[in-house]
Amino acid sequence: MNILETVILALRALLRSKTRSVLTALGIIIGVGAVIAMVAIGDGAKASVQKVFDSMGTNLLIILPGSSKSGGARGGFGSQPTITWDDLEAVRTQVPTVRGAAPEMRSNAQVFSEDQNWNTSIIGTTVDYFTVRSWTMALGAHFTDADNEAGAKVAVLGQTVVDNLYGKGFNPVGQVIRINKTPFTVMGVTAPKGQSPVGQDFDNTVFVPATTFKRQVQAQSLGAYITGAVFVQAVSADLTARAQADVSNLLRERHRLGENDPDDFDVRNLAEVASGQQQSTETLSLLLAAIAAVSLVVGGIGIMNIMLVSVTERTREIGVRVAVGARPRDILAQFLIEALTLAVLGGIIGAAVGLGVAKLLAAQFGWPMLVRPDVALLAIVFSGLVGVVFGLYPARKASLLDPIDALRYE
Repeated sequence: MNILETVILALRALLRSKTRSVLTALGIIIGVGAVIAMVAIGDGAKASVQKVFDSMGTNLLIILPGSSKSGGARGGFGSQPTITWDDLEAVRTQVPTVRGAAPEMRSNAQVFSEDQNWNTSIIGTTVDYFTVRSWTMALGAHFTDADNEAGAKVAVLGQTVVDNLYGKGFNPVGQVIRINKTPFTVMGVTAPKGQSPVGQDFDNTVFVPATTFKRQVQAQSLGAYITGAVFVQAVSADLTARAQADVSNLLRERHRLGENDPDDFDVRNLAEVASGQQQSTETLSLLLAAIAAVSLVVGGIGIMNIMLVSVTERTREIGVRVAVGARPRDILAQFLIEALTLAVLGGIIGAAVGLGVAKLLAAQFGWPMLVRPDVALLAIVFSGLVGVVFGLYPARKASLLDPIDALRYE
């Protein structure tokens, strides 16, 4: 018998018991589907995390002021102003691994247009902030250094603010808004950035020059100190960790901290945070992939059990085939092909099911669905390998049956 005849015989045997064949392949379908779905969702989740951190700015460091202390209770970083405007200028100009630096002084306020109002975050900063945070403009332009020096009453709006004050699709450039009863002329609208990892809406923001913020928005001025954080952009991703160390060393030197004195500031590397988020996602994906691999093994055991039952049921058929000239290897090939066909068809169906599940989950969580053809192909090949490995014993048992005993079997 040639291989084609053997394949046809194997397929006929499987089609005689369609329900049993489907149930046998179910374990493989579930295993492969789980592998495909989990890898697609895992890659999509990692891409989503990376997109969020990219939207915050590339190669980004955040300098937080020191911690206050009252009655033995410490307020945590950011509760005690310790970073001065001179510190900001020194970081911006004296650290070779730093490309730019800008303050972020933040306050909440009610913002009014002619007939609408909206509560939002007001950020006082410098023109470098838009470069450091990789924040492009959708309409108009951002304010300039001259606006900052003059304390100009100009503002740049986030898209959420525009939508709530004027409606979607409206161009507010040139319009006048009021912040704390002070009129500001809208210069531009930032491109949408979406949400932070903790759900903060980046676009629910109004940007004003730092000098104007201190005069018109801030409740009280701290003089030489910055009431907020400082965002720093490293020259490149590879130098972010070095820039973090350089900034820390410079600030310790400027604050005259001794060798054993703790920092009165905190320099945070967002790349490390993003890496931690991605490692968590990868760990979860590996765990789910391991569970899927167990499902494949369980499916393989199911194939072996059913093939053993099939050998027992078809003992007389095997005896007849051997009696009319079938060789043991023909019997072995027939049962191996049956097991392989079950496994591969189960793998193909499982891949389709996995892609469907991944698409549904991606739509549910708002993640991109990243399909990797190499993983799908590998899962199907692995399912075929499982079929061969677990089908080998039943097939060998069938090929070694004594034809006389097989013909006598009832």
